[in-house]
Amino acid sequence: MAISLEKYGAWAVVTGASDGIGKAFAVELAKCGFSLVLLARRRDLLEQLARDLNQDFGIACKTVAADLAHPTGVDLLIEQTRNIDVGLLVAAAGFGTSGTFVELPVQDELALLDVNCRAVVKLAHHFGYRFKIKGRGGLVLMSSIVAFQGAPRSATYAATKAFIQTFAEGLRIELNPHQVDVLAVAPGPIGSGFAKRANLQMGMTQTPAVVAKVSLAALGRTGTVRPGWLAKLLGYSISTAPRWGRVLIMGAIMAGMTKHHANF
Repeated sequence: MAISLEKYGAWAVVTGASDGIGKAFAVELAKCGFSLVLLARRRDLLEQLARDLNQDFGIACKTVAADLAHPTGVDLLIEQTRNIDVGLLVAAAGFGTSGTFVELPVQDELALLDVNCRAVVKLAHHFGYRFKIKGRGGLVLMSSIVAFQGAPRSATYAATKAFIQTFAEGLRIELNPHQVDVLAVAPGPIGSGFAKRANLQMGMTQTPAVVAKVSLAALGRTGTVRPGWLAKLLGYSISTAPRWGRVLIMGAIMAGMTKHHANF
C-alpha cells in the first residue's frame, strides 16, 4: 500500500539521502508524489539525485549539504525547512564502526553518537513538535537488528541503535494521540555503502529498496518493522535465546564480518 500524501502532506525530509537506505527512501517517496528536502554530506550526489527525481517523477526537491556530526548541520536543516510544510521525517543518516572498542579512535565513536543519536533527537524534537501542533505527521527512525542486544566488535553502533529503538517506542505512545505516527525500522544486513565505511565484510544482504518500501507501508500500522525476510530470519531466530546468549551469538556474527581486520 502506497504511503498517503493526504495523511502526511506534500513534503518529506530525508537525511542520509545521497546513498543506501536514505536514497531508497527518497526514491520511494518521490514515486508516491512527495516533494523532498534531501540532506547528506556530499553536495554533488545530492544535487544529481534531486535532478533525477525531478526528471523521473516531476517532484520538487530541495537539497541541504551538511554533516549531522556537527550541531551546525542539524541547525542548518531546521533553518532551511522553517517555511516548508514538512509532514514526514525519515532520519536515515547514520554510520557504523567495527572492531574492539578500546582499539578504535574515540573521536569516531563520539561522532557515531552525534549522528546516530544526538542529531536524531534534535530533529525528532523539532519536527515532532511541529507535527503535534498541526495534528498530523510521521517520524521514521532507523533502528537495527543489533538494537535488541549488545554486539561485540560493534559495541557503540549497537548501543546507538538500542537508543533509537527505545526512543521510537516511547515517542510512538506520546505522539499517537496527536495523529503523529512513529516507526522504528530494524533492518538486517543491507547491500550499501554502510559496510565499507564500517569496515565490515557482509555475506548475505538485502537491498535498500526493500527497507524503504516495506517501512513506508508499515508506517502508521505498527511501531517496529523488520523489513525483508533476512531481517525477520536473523531477528526472530535468536529472539527466544536469553539476552546473554543473544550477545554471544551476535558476537560470533560480528567476528565473521570482521575477520579481515589486521588485529583480529
